[in-house]
This record gives sequence, C-alpha cells and structure tokens, in this order.
Amino acid sequence: MGDAGVLGTALGVVLAFSFAQGSWQWFSTYLGVTLLVVVLSFGRVAQRAPGRQAAYGWSLAAYSLVVGLCVALAIAPALQRWDWLFPMPGTRQGCAQSGRYESLRTEAALGGLAARDADALAHAQQEQSREAVDDCLAATTTRWLPAYALGTALLVGAGTWWWARSRARRPEPASVRGGTSDADPFSRRS
Repeated sequence: MGDAGVLGTALGVVLAFSFAQGSWQWFSTYLGVTLLVVVLSFGRVAQRAPGRQAAYGWSLAAYSLVVGLCVALAIAPALQRWDWLFPMPGTRQGCAQSGRYESLRTEAALGGLAARDADALAHAQQEQSREAVDDCLAATTTRWLPAYALGTALLVGAGTWWWARSRARRPEPASVRGGTSDADPFSRRS
C-alpha cells in the first residue's frame, strides 16, 4: 500500500471514530496507537527537492495532520478521565453539577421506589449521575480534541521540517558519493 493509501485509510478511520457519540473509551486509544504505528511505519514525507517545494509542503502537512489526529484519538479517554492531564476546572465542576441534577431527576421520576427499595433508587441515581458526568466530559473532550490534534500536527510538522533541513545540510559520506571509506571494513580496495 502506498503512502497515500495508508494516510487516507488512517485519516478515514480516525475521522470515523472522532465523530463517534458518547463517552470516549479505551478502545479509541488502541485504535489511535495502532494507526499511529501504521502511519509512522509506512507513511513517508516526500523528500525535499528543488522545484518541488509545494509538493513537499502538502506532503508534510498531510503527514503532520494525520499524526495529530491519531495522537488526539489515542489520548481522548485519558483527557476525559484524568484531571491532571486536562484540568478543565470549570468544566469538571459543571459536569459534576449535571450529575447531581440527573440524580435529582431520577429521584423525582422514581420517587415511589424510595418507599419500597431505597437501595434500588440509590443505584439508579448513581448510574444516571455517572452517565450524565461521562457524557458531559465526553462532549467537552470532543470539543478540545481538535486543539490537541492541531498542536501535535504543528509539533510534528516543525520537527520533521527541521530534521529534513538539517539532514540536507549534512555532507554525504564518501561511501555514499561513490568513493570508498577507510572506516568501512566491507569496501573493496583496488
């Protein structure tokens, strides 16, 4: 599969799961990491060549954006669950308030159950509250994922551009230019 096919497949799968509804699950981390490995293993940025700067720029942009999307997909569940990674203090507090509200709604809807089975009511309240908090955090995470993806893409693009530029400035070893090198034990001597 060529670079375009690998990158296109990765982009399609990442976008499909990025727009998924509901709470981010750890399977998206597995998918993001798997796609990242595929892209890094088989995807290559075009080589810089005189007169082909536009093609190089487009290739670098595509590669960087796909890597950014894969990373965002991989870290989405962690962003949602770990406040040290993505603090969102106002949002997390607001999501907790949504959970309390949903608990009160459940109690109001199942008020007759309280007299018969308080444990069942408490369980229903806890489940509804947890689901409301998860959905709230998932929605917030989904809104912030493009920022993380773009930030990663910018870092990857800048790093790849710098690496290619520094590599182009290095002189080629004698063995690559066609000569022999004394340091190469496998070179032929005449």
